[in-house]
Order: sequence, then structure tokens, then C-alpha cells
Amino acid sequence: MSTVTDTPASSVTCAFVRSDGSLCPGPVEGEGDLCFWHDPEASKETDDVRRRLEEWADTGESMEGFVLRFGRLEGLRLSNRPSTDMRNANLFKTRLQGASLWNLDLTGADLSKADLAGANLNESQMVGTDLLGINFDGSRLERVEWGDKCTNELRALEALREGRTEDACAAFEEAEEIYRILRRSYDGAGRFEEAGAFFRREMTMRRMLMPRWSGARFWSKLVDVFCAYGESPPRVILSAMVVNIVVGCIFFLCGVNGPDGPLCIDLELGLWVNVEMYLNCLYYTVVTFTTLGYGEITPPTLFTRHLASTHAFAGAFMMAMFVAVFGKKMTRG
Repeated sequence: MSTVTDTPASSVTCAFVRSDGSLCPGPVEGEGDLCFWHDPEASKETDDVRRRLEEWADTGESMEGFVLRFGRLEGLRLSNRPSTDMRNANLFKTRLQGASLWNLDLTGADLSKADLAGANLNESQMVGTDLLGINFDGSRLERVEWGDKCTNELRALEALREGRTEDACAAFEEAEEIYRILRRSYDGAGRFEEAGAFFRREMTMRRMLMPRWSGARFWSKLVDVFCAYGESPPRVILSAMVVNIVVGCIFFLCGVNGPDGPLCIDLELGLWVNVEMYLNCLYYTVVTFTTLGYGEITPPTLFTRHLASTHAFAGAFMMAMFVAVFGKKMTRG
């Protein structure tokens, strides 16, 4: 298949090997063994690059591994063309303002410091894409596949496993910046569900930068567990249920005074009697948690009295947390 260039076709084709093992069919230009698109020395800052790239996409040939860094591709139109494969492309500092990149596969591409202001990236694939310093102002990012972790976070975790602490911290900082960019982009577009998800990732990266055994990191993890940094009302409810069940078990093991006698585990009384006593302990735990405290069940020892007061404080805190998280979700839509 011939490719679209403004120079005479060469009988020698590009030496670039794609991920499926096939060779790029583009003709070699110049003295190297790579075509214009894969040659890192070929300038992509000329006025005709956008047109030539659109014509290449019309041929249906893959754009995998294209080196387009510093390219002037404002208004590029690659949507609804035969080729949507731009995996592992180098788009460093490429100008793509207003580009239409709908459903484009940018897996593993380098988009660091690229300008995609006002671009349409709906339904594109960006798993493993380098997004450090990217500009998404006004971009359309609906149903984009980002993957569970960005490339920089994966690098940080690998460095952490290998004991390279400084490299891990640098990569975590980059990942935090990337998630902040995505959070702000979705927030500006009014897509608060996606913005909330990236806010949680951003806060997780910030936690990873804290000293491992510090109180700040422990508190940050606690907030994540209980409410996903304010993004999950169901998690607050689930956390409250778990806390009540666990504290109810402690009261059942230690014993409390009920209206008809002690409520404490006693294996000689049989299964169902113990189940009934545990449910009474759970009832006491819930009314203490909600600060109702009817008074028919009381803690008899110093330990259980302190546990009850701590549990009441935790209940007030978690109910306030639920109201705050629920209110935040409702007001943001």
C-alpha cells in the first residue's frame, strides 16, 4: 500500500516493527531506515503535517509508534476514519487544540505537555498514556478508558518495591499532578462522578508521599476507608455497620447489665440464648452510636463505660461525616 507523502515514494519501506510483528509500509525518506512518521529527526512542525496525517489515516494503516512531538496538529480530524490506532505514539508538546480524536486508541502514547484544549476525546483509550503536564481545558472526555492506574503511579509502585524511595516519591508527585489535571477537567465539564473518582486518586497519591508511619498518613488512610475522601456515602454507612458489629461483639464478650440481668456470652446457656443476648448488646451499641442512650442497658465496668463513651463520640463523628458526604454528592449532582 502506498502512503501519502509529498516526496517521491521510496522502494525501501520503514524498518519500524509494530506490536503485531508487521512492518510499517511507509517509504524511507532521507538517509535513515525509518519513514517520515517514525523518524524522530523529521520535523512535524510544518503546515502540511495535519493534512498528511489525515490522509494516512484514510488509508487504514496503523499510526502506531508515530513520532509527532512538537507537531502542529491544531484542528486535526481523525474521527470516523479507517485508522484509529495510535498506540505508543510520541505526542510530546504536540499542539492538538480543537482536534477531533473520538474513539482513538492512544494506549501507551506519550502526551506529556501536549495541548488538547477543546479537543474531542470521547470514547478514546488512554491506558498507560503519559499525561504529565497535559492541557485538557474545555476538552470532551466522556467514556474515556483511563485504566486503574496511570503510568506514573505504576512506575512509583515499582520503584517502591525495588527500594528506590526518591524515584518513587518523584513518580508519586507526577501521578498526583496528573490526577489533579483530570479531576479539574471533569469538574469544569460538570462531570462530577468522574471528578470525584480522580479526586480520590489524587488524595491517595498525596498520602503515599507522607512518612510511612506518620499520624497524617494514618488519618488520611482512615478517611479513605470510611468515606473514600468524601466521595462515597455508602462507604460511610458500611463503615458504621462494621464498627457497630465489632463493638457489639466486645460488649457481648465483656458483658453489660440488661433489664433482666447480665448480657454476656455463656456457652452453657445454648446457642439461641447467646444469640438473643448478642442482639441485645448490638441494640445497646446502636443506640449508643446514635447517642440516643435509652438507659435500660448499662456498662458495668470502667473499660465498658469508656468504650461506650468513645463509641458515642465515634457515632456523632460518623453521622456528621455521612451528612457532609451525602450533602456534597447531592449538591454536585
